Amino acid sequence: MYCDNCDLLVGLDGLHVTSVERDDAGLVVVVESASTPMGCPECGVVAHAHGRVTVELVDLPCFEQPVRLRWVKRRWSCPEPACATVTFVEQHETIARPRGLLTVRACWWAIEQIRREHASVAGVARQLGCSWKTVWRSIRPLLEALDADPARFDGVATLGVDEHVWHHVSPRRRGPKELTGMVDLTGHPDPKKPDKVVVRARLLDLVPGRSGTVYKAWLIERGEAFRAAVQVATLDPFHGYKNAIDDQLDEAASVPDAFHVVKLGGQALDEIRRRAQQAIHGHRGRKGDPLYGIRNILRLGLEHLSEKQRARIDAAFDADERHDEVHIAWQAIHQLRAAYTAKDLAAGKKIALKVIETFPSCPIPEIARLGRTLRKWSAEFLAYFDTARSSNGGTEAINGLIELHRRIARGFRNRDNYRLRMLLIGGGLIP
Repeated sequence: MYCDNCDLLVGLDGLHVTSVERDDAGLVVVVESASTPMGCPECGVVAHAHGRVTVELVDLPCFEQPVRLRWVKRRWSCPEPACATVTFVEQHETIARPRGLLTVRACWWAIEQIRREHASVAGVARQLGCSWKTVWRSIRPLLEALDADPARFDGVATLGVDEHVWHHVSPRRRGPKELTGMVDLTGHPDPKKPDKVVVRARLLDLVPGRSGTVYKAWLIERGEAFRAAVQVATLDPFHGYKNAIDDQLDEAASVPDAFHVVKLGGQALDEIRRRAQQAIHGHRGRKGDPLYGIRNILRLGLEHLSEKQRARIDAAFDADERHDEVHIAWQAIHQLRAAYTAKDLAAGKKIALKVIETFPSCPIPEIARLGRTLRKWSAEFLAYFDTARSSNGGTEAINGLIELHRRIARGFRNRDNYRLRMLLIGGGLIP
């Protein structure tokens, strides 16, 4: 007789608990299936009992204890002389894969711990009471099957791209340091507010290298249907990726990330400030120099400046007439920011058109250079206002998750493992 309460607690459909033990390693749950007629999997003839074989599996932890599942399997023999199957052992694919070391539910629990709880494989292995290799070799086939499913590329209307460095050792040992990541930034209706669109960034792939050629090859590999579905392609202001988008996504609108465009303006402002300081004082900025004292708050948006900070900026600009060039540049950069921060897209686009028209002719060389860059990217710059403020911010968020898990794992040596782990935590395998 079996205990229904024990079966309910353990929760393995088709198996019954016969005993529970505790040893130094944790809990040991012994289970078996009920005695029922069994047909040969090859010929279907009713098989004869042929003894038992015990298989030990790693199962979910319970009561803060690692659990080992000791499954006493029934062995059967086929009485049909013409059948190639002599003996066979019962299998339950929903409980454990043949020759598997973890139960199926333990595999998916481990995957969810890594995906949702930001656990390391080593940490999961400690909870399960087994080794890192046992966990990874058990879950890797499941991750590879999810990766191989072409359906995970369906429905991508907004595509982001960015690069990141995945290791800092010699490329001869681990291959290229930089990888290119593709991210799904498609907006979806918010379940709580149907009139609102939310973006849940999803990492689609990581490929070695950082170039337009790498991105172009990946887009070609995805196929015509995927490329035709992409309506918006966001990127950092990098010509390599832009060339790949122009070549393979000719129907999509390219949109450079607003943060990086404003960052270019901030860099130009810093160059002007440093040049002015050098010309006036004959040295780099030091404590007590008016422009050096406001170097950080010059980058703040006007809406974020306190009255005290605004007074400090005004005092620094008034301290010397030779600071006028920095003052003009500061106003120009905030005009660029105003294009992005305008609440009305039409008003923002009007400011952006004025920036493209006026910056290239500015007598300040750094602002003129920025203006020429924006004019070269004018179609992409203006596309921001025609695509409901499309941004590459979700791609940067995915990069943040990647950096977090790389630190949790204390680094990676195998790029294939790295790619699978990052696809998992980036939502590319499990939404």
